[in-house]
Amino acid sequence: MYRLWFAVLLLGLGFGVLAGDIYVLEVEGSINPVVQEYVLRGLGLAAREGAELVVIVLDTPGGLDSATKEIVEGIIASRVPVVVYVYPAGARAASAGTFILLAADIAAMAPGTSVGAAHPVSLTGETPKEGEPMAEKIVNDAASRIRAIAELRGRNADWAEKAVRESATATATEALELGVIDVIAADLDELLSELDGWTLPDGRRIHTAGLGVKHVRKTFREWLLSYLADPNLVYILLLLGLYGLIYEFFSPGVGIGFVVGGISLILALMGLQILPINLAGLGLILFGVLLMVLDAFTPTNGILTTGGVISLLLGSFSLFDVQHPAIGLSRWTVIAAVGTVTAFFVFVVSKGLLAQRRRPKPLTTMVGLTGVAKTDLVPGGKEGWVLVRGEYWRARATEKIKEGDEVKVVGQEGRVLIVRRSP
Repeated sequence: MYRLWFAVLLLGLGFGVLAGDIYVLEVEGSINPVVQEYVLRGLGLAAREGAELVVIVLDTPGGLDSATKEIVEGIIASRVPVVVYVYPAGARAASAGTFILLAADIAAMAPGTSVGAAHPVSLTGETPKEGEPMAEKIVNDAASRIRAIAELRGRNADWAEKAVRESATATATEALELGVIDVIAADLDELLSELDGWTLPDGRRIHTAGLGVKHVRKTFREWLLSYLADPNLVYILLLLGLYGLIYEFFSPGVGIGFVVGGISLILALMGLQILPINLAGLGLILFGVLLMVLDAFTPTNGILTTGGVISLLLGSFSLFDVQHPAIGLSRWTVIAAVGTVTAFFVFVVSKGLLAQRRRPKPLTTMVGLTGVAKTDLVPGGKEGWVLVRGEYWRARATEKIKEGDEVKVVGQEGRVLIVRRSP
């Protein structure tokens, strides 16, 4: 009997010790498939380990609609309560970040942060013009989704729709007054303190006092891919890889061009798998590179280089299907990269043209030059071979010469040189 009570006591203590921790995820930068994978992995880990609460620390200018949709669905479906906290001061939950903040069980912001500006943008990075049928469909779809999310969480649905249709924004204080968020906290410790004892609309009560805080770190793969989710970096790596391998192809041996070009191209291909790309844009880039390389080796007075520059520019600006200008490929990156490549090839092509236009200066006589005998030569014997100025010539000797002896040309009969040993 005593053993039974002792086992029950240990079991009760065990349940007390196994109380869930608080899991913290940090999302900074654009919302992309890598961030989606990281957030969903963190939510799944928290659910499996019986966490008390998940806090997503958010600072984003926006991101891809597909990744945002998956994150929002993951937050809504999470068995563990989710807090989205816009932090630190100066951070923002813009565009896609507004959807994520409104989807949280508890929405929180730090002083000096902002939320809003969730109006959709077109493929060119500009806001769709009113009156266009496609623009209206995009805006109406986004407005209905964000309104549904706000109504589900009991937040200000009218302001949420206004953030989409009119790009409305709000500071932390304004968002609290408007009923967009639930709490303002200066840091994570203050946030957890205010949430202790918080009751959710579904009746669940949150306890944070005395619980440990675990930061869910990105895996090496997620860390690497998060950097490669930047279109500007991927674009530079792509050009560096292509031109590096081209340089190595035309330079014998395995050297720096092969190593740098190969690694850059592999990393660029990894990034292209993450980002939504336009295959036509990639084709234009490859065609532009090909034209410029051909002009360097078969000069056409710059015609192919001009065509290559035009193709490279068109392909660069249409390579990525990233709608948001804050996370897309910068025009200055394209201009700088294409300008550098063009300047290099113009220099190479101009040198080639100068070489073509230079009048050849043929060597009228070989008399007086020195070389090396490549066969034994005997006076009156059959002709042998000598190497003069890097070229093999038939030769006759005025004296006995052994292979390897240094010789001097003393006469020439057509294509046959008369040689003797060099004194």
